Amino acid sequence: MSSEISDDPIETPASEEARERAFYGRRKGKALRLGQATAIAELLPRLAVDLSRPPIEPRALFEVPVDDVWMESGFGGGEHLIETATANPSIGFVGAEPFVNGMAKALVALHEAGLEHRIRLHHADSVPLLDALAPASLGRFYLLYPDPWPKKRHWKRRFVQRDNLDRIARVLRPGGEFRFASDWAPYVDWALAEVLAHPAFEWTARVADDWRKPWAGWPGTRYEEKAIREGRTPAYLIFRRI
Repeated sequence: MSSEISDDPIETPASEEARERAFYGRRKGKALRLGQATAIAELLPRLAVDLSRPPIEPRALFEVPVDDVWMESGFGGGEHLIETATANPSIGFVGAEPFVNGMAKALVALHEAGLEHRIRLHHADSVPLLDALAPASLGRFYLLYPDPWPKKRHWKRRFVQRDNLDRIARVLRPGGEFRFASDWAPYVDWALAEVLAHPAFEWTARVADDWRKPWAGWPGTRYEEKAIREGRTPAYLIFRRI
């Protein structure tokens, strides 16, 4: 595998029927370092989730018994994924990330943390992974600082849409949680409205600090640091699967 990574944009689909297969954004960025390229070539195949035989029972993906499985969609460089896995040694984690550089960074970090036995990865958009998982098989789903697509003509590209909420609801067991964080206030409002309109979820907030302050155990992310540095206020929403 060449370490030369192009920065070409991904073409958008020609029709709404292609929505489920669409990924909007970059998949590739700057050239990978040797260790990152090696991780993509050698470690990723060992940790990749095989989607060819659904439905997939997530607990069966791991080398060790786990009490539950949590998933993160679009984990970037894996900071939250790895720190949360380290802090929860009885939990298995599944992460989806289409961006090559983010996946490479996460692979190196999880190897250094010794977490190969409790993390499995999907190097693409999370929709096919969600569709392949068995019903009611996850205890938690994270969507942290997703692209807000601020222009109105791009709102249909936002991940929080009814079809994806249906997917999340299907894989979460009753009492499971959908955790969402963003520093883009219009997208926070959008997500809140979309999820509250879905019959499978309820918002757990009772006072303002429930969404103004990070949930317990939040390790922070580089996106959050950038948002605060630039004067934006993040919001942290927890929705429970009814």
